[in-house]
Amino acid sequence: MRNQIRKYIKTSTSSAPLAVFRIGFGVMMLLSVIRFWYNGWIETLYINPKFHFSYFGFQWVKPLGDYTYLLFLVCGIASLLVALGFKYRIAIITFFITFTYIELMDKTTYLNHYYFISLLSFVMCFLPANAYFSVDNFIQKKQYKEIPKWTIDSVKLSLGIVYVYAGLAKINSDWLFKAQPLKIWLPSKYDLPLIGETIMQQHWFHIAMSWSGMLYDLCIPFLLLYRKARWFAFGLVVIFHVFTGVLFPIGMFPFIMIVSSLIFFDSTIHHRILNFFRSLFKSIKPRNESIASSIYNYKHQNIVLPVIAIFFAIQLLLPFRYLLYPGELFWTEEGFRFSWRVMLIEKTGFAEFKIVNGKTKEAFIVNNSDFLTSFQEKEMSTQPDFILEYAHFLGKHFESQGHQNLEIYVDNFVSLNGRRSQRFIDSKTDLLQQKESFKPKDWILPFNDEIKGL
Repeated sequence: MRNQIRKYIKTSTSSAPLAVFRIGFGVMMLLSVIRFWYNGWIETLYINPKFHFSYFGFQWVKPLGDYTYLLFLVCGIASLLVALGFKYRIAIITFFITFTYIELMDKTTYLNHYYFISLLSFVMCFLPANAYFSVDNFIQKKQYKEIPKWTIDSVKLSLGIVYVYAGLAKINSDWLFKAQPLKIWLPSKYDLPLIGETIMQQHWFHIAMSWSGMLYDLCIPFLLLYRKARWFAFGLVVIFHVFTGVLFPIGMFPFIMIVSSLIFFDSTIHHRILNFFRSLFKSIKPRNESIASSIYNYKHQNIVLPVIAIFFAIQLLLPFRYLLYPGELFWTEEGFRFSWRVMLIEKTGFAEFKIVNGKTKEAFIVNNSDFLTSFQEKEMSTQPDFILEYAHFLGKHFESQGHQNLEIYVDNFVSLNGRRSQRFIDSKTDLLQQKESFKPKDWILPFNDEIKGL
């Protein structure tokens, strides 16, 4: 076994696929930053709100006021430099730090694909993605036509984890047998040409979409790995992500996954892509290809490999942390984030907070719109950690105004995947007495139904 591992580590392959991936990744990220800026989301999501929800352990990560624009600017420049392969190591580390900081500024904006980009950019910090077809090659007058095979496989594994875990998460009774939440979402697309008012309204189509989504996620990484099925698989990738991009507001994610899937192809395809770029940008071609090294020499591979191994071990185990919590995962959402449970739940909720003087019993109701945007209020009303953090914010706010002996209670009802709403948080629990931690939140009331699945 050890000999096989050593042999694998020493195996080299063409550096072209990683070069194409680097270019595609950088361009996609640059377009994402431009899109975010153009739509005014920096202001509406990070500057205008009076309060921002934070991740446990990262409460110190906050928007920087008007300097938030500078943060996005640095992130965009870093992504451009990654695409060009100019000062690559500095560029990818800068991108990882700035993008992850942006992601952590407000929990309200959490999306699985933001998390995926942070993880992928972290892995790329350790990869020689500038070994071939980069501005660094041009400056250093050398390039590496071969790199360790594990560097490309690490990107494939990152993509595979996303797909397989997303597929496993879809093996549940709500998704497969009730077509939820697709049964809620798809009929709203009635304005789509040809199929909006007909097929989109049919239960059989909702079921078909649910099952095909599950099978697609579970099978696509293996089909991409199988050479004879690769072009067919890539066609499925394009069709699936374009279709989901039309149906749902998921931004650049479909294009990111389509471009990323190219890394599964043989180097001949990537050389054709690079030759196309050469015809457009001849000046970035290294002047002295004859002195190029044949194999990239990893200087600190004995340090990098254990880091990468630990990283992937965590990624494989982290989605199962929900098993440590009681209750229905989709209801409590304890262990739900960072586990590739993509588009599995539709929650609507109502949360009314009551501020009570514990001694006099005088009370008043909070107008949430005084502190939260409509988007923040929607997310807060259905997620227990949001509710707890907001309650503590209210406590500090009203204490600063002179209120004493504060107790805060919430009247909270939530509907999950089209079910009738039920009380979510114990209305007799003083939220100011509860602290955020990794322990189960026993003040979440039990779910009155059962969702079977992994």
